[in-house]
Amino acid sequence: MFAQLSSVYGKADYPFWQYLPHDSILQNKAPLIIFLHGKSLSGTDLNRVKKYGVIHEIEKGRNVPAIVLAPQVSSGSWVPDKVLSVLEYAKKNLPIDTNRIYVVGMSLGAYGTLHFAGKYPNKISAAVALCGGGNPKDACNLSSIPLWIQHGDKDYAVPIQQSEIMVEAIKSCNGDKLIYTVVKGANHGDLEKVFRTDELYDWLLKQKK
Repeated sequence: MFAQLSSVYGKADYPFWQYLPHDSILQNKAPLIIFLHGKSLSGTDLNRVKKYGVIHEIEKGRNVPAIVLAPQVSSGSWVPDKVLSVLEYAKKNLPIDTNRIYVVGMSLGAYGTLHFAGKYPNKISAAVALCGGGNPKDACNLSSIPLWIQHGDKDYAVPIQQSEIMVEAIKSCNGDKLIYTVVKGANHGDLEKVFRTDELYDWLLKQKK
């Protein structure tokens, strides 16, 4: 069977896109990527979630050798326990490799990523947070997983200080698994380009529990 994309409603606390890669990947238990979108894609039209990010890149032809789930928050912030319900759906219904579970988010989704990974670090293998921030109280939990934080130094929507606060807090908890990348000259929307790079997927898929 070829790769397929479908919308899923009523199976978790958020509706989500589900991307299944080619059978050859699914046969051996596949890595799982959960993509959390930014505020501009919030709402009740799931098609908005295709505007940028992992699903958008897949639709443009990128081969991502993983199962991808991309939920949609209707309004407000991402709730860690509701993100967990999406992961629990995957564990029950899909052939995922539980040693290779990843969360990636941008802007509001980056906050959601750090909140989720900060609450449930033992449930994921790595995380990527683009142009967001988090709660410094989560720093020591976040220091226990491979984490890649990226932020543009010309971001006026979410100032780079929001990431720097988290980076400093994680470093104070022996954050040797943290990578922090300052993207020179980049504004808030520019970080969307990260989803078009091989580096993002190559780095994620190398990480194992």
